[in-house]
Amino acid sequence: MYFQPLTLSEAVRDAQNNGVQVLAGGTDFYPSHGDVLPDFPILDISRVPEISGIERTETGWRIGAMTSWTDVIKADLPPAFDGLKAAAREVGSLQIQNLGTVAGNLCNASPAADGVPPLLTLDAEIEIIGLRGVRKIPLKNFLKGPRSTDLSSGEIVSAIHIPAVDGVVSRFSKLGSRKYLVISIAMVAVLLRVENGAIAEARVAVGACSPVATRLTGLEADLFGARDISGIVKSQHLSTLSPIDDVRGSSDYRLDVVVPLIERALQAALETA
Repeated sequence: MYFQPLTLSEAVRDAQNNGVQVLAGGTDFYPSHGDVLPDFPILDISRVPEISGIERTETGWRIGAMTSWTDVIKADLPPAFDGLKAAAREVGSLQIQNLGTVAGNLCNASPAADGVPPLLTLDAEIEIIGLRGVRKIPLKNFLKGPRSTDLSSGEIVSAIHIPAVDGVVSRFSKLGSRKYLVISIAMVAVLLRVENGAIAEARVAVGACSPVATRLTGLEADLFGARDISGIVKSQHLSTLSPIDDVRGSSDYRLDVVVPLIERALQAALETA
């Protein structure tokens, strides 16, 4: 069975079919199934207008689930989103950016999903809709592990909400085995508020170095009041990370390279601020 609803209410109705899988941009969906014909119902949400686009709200910003990475890159957004825009430019080729969606990147729940670290620094919340109505959950709680989320059967991600944040700058830094079209070995997103030359607020998130991208809250606390970040990142700040060995790099290598990645992103943000 193949469902292509035209409204959000229709999408929720179709999502109740047993074993249904949601298709958004398809950039992860199709490669994961290869040449094998699906033997399960498919719910294509690409024609539901309520879940597309980026808009300003009374409390911040709303990014519809079907919003593409190209939409993010082209959107007129404040400096707080510069890190997210930089990550958007790293999501595969231009063709992938045109089709791949923000919500799809989150629901795929890869430890190396480029969009997750910057969205963590933006304190993003995930809007989920089902038969019981709408609920919101922080992104850090939505992601449970590799390929695992808090979505229940019959639920759909409808949007990402980001609270208003002004007077900050953000940066994103990524290391891969080559410059383009590569899965991350490690990546870092930072968001800084600087007042009178000193860091008044810091948010630092690391991806591809643990089952789920994570904020380094200890480092964030130690950055408060700093005017120079040289030598400030210590090994103890990485204690919450648990990188793996894979074809892209060893766990030790990831821990070694993530420190200069953090320093580079922090320095770039500090200089801009």
